[in-house]
Amino acid sequence: MILLYHMIATLLGFILDRIIGDPPHLPHPVRLIGNGISSLAKRLNIGNYRFQKGVLLTTIVVLTTASIVLVISVVTYQIHWSLYIIVQSIFIAIGLAQKSLQQAAMDVYTPLVTGDLKEARRKLSWIVGRDTDHLDEADITRGVVETVSENTSDGITAPLFYSVFFGATGVWAYKAINTLDSMVGYRNEKYEKFGTCSAKLDDVVNYIPSRLTGLCIVLFTKNFTTTSLNQRMKNWLKDAKKHPSPNSGYLEAATAYQLGIQLGGLNYYEGIASHRAEMGKPTVILNASHIQRTIEQMHIASSSFLTFMILIGGVIYYVTESWC
Repeated sequence: MILLYHMIATLLGFILDRIIGDPPHLPHPVRLIGNGISSLAKRLNIGNYRFQKGVLLTTIVVLTTASIVLVISVVTYQIHWSLYIIVQSIFIAIGLAQKSLQQAAMDVYTPLVTGDLKEARRKLSWIVGRDTDHLDEADITRGVVETVSENTSDGITAPLFYSVFFGATGVWAYKAINTLDSMVGYRNEKYEKFGTCSAKLDDVVNYIPSRLTGLCIVLFTKNFTTTSLNQRMKNWLKDAKKHPSPNSGYLEAATAYQLGIQLGGLNYYEGIASHRAEMGKPTVILNASHIQRTIEQMHIASSSFLTFMILIGGVIYYVTESWC
């Protein structure tokens, strides 16, 4: 029965996030998790045994986050199943990023279409780590498209994946792992050993959702090219492996081949050039309209992903109930 409640709560949470989004005047739980990670990292990321200390950080943050949500879940379930579903749906909605991701993209799109490149670059710098001061319209658009595409999984479908099976507890265990990776999962001198556990765990929990989401993009979103589905599938799987991340390439390559654009290429980080392998074929030049198309793609892929997960959950529920 609990699986059925999770599916209902996931659907309600998905709808709530699509309509309302994050509460604007309340501290987001991710910020609280981030503050905890920052505080612990200052104490642990020193001296010897950095890898072991990183494992300890990951364990503390994930278990603490999951335990808090689990306790709330158990208490509400004991009170009444309807309260359980309501609280679960709220926690799930807060863990999703449909509306906030769309808004972040539109914040760049709006000045871009009016020709205010300075403002578009400034808004883009809020959501990407690359230098934005001298980007033209095509590169500004590329930054937004890559961000929306990658975060369709990180911010929406991956939480949905864990929500269907594990409810709000699964969502927030995932969010804790994802936040850890974004804060300490860097390959640099400071975090190379300390952040290894967080980075590898994030790769593991995103492995299935990223590939299923990329498949949803290729199968269910609008194709703006004349390339056949069979060829797009082959190109998608080939180019996805070029990305330095074991998961992000499956999102960006799918987006590129559906829109007929090329992603990747030259970026600068604090003045240092970094070339990422290109994905897709540039049948058209990137422009502001591709931001809107990527947002539409995000919504369609997320909805189809949720439908698929609920179908899978429904089959599991039916089978387990039949056995009982």
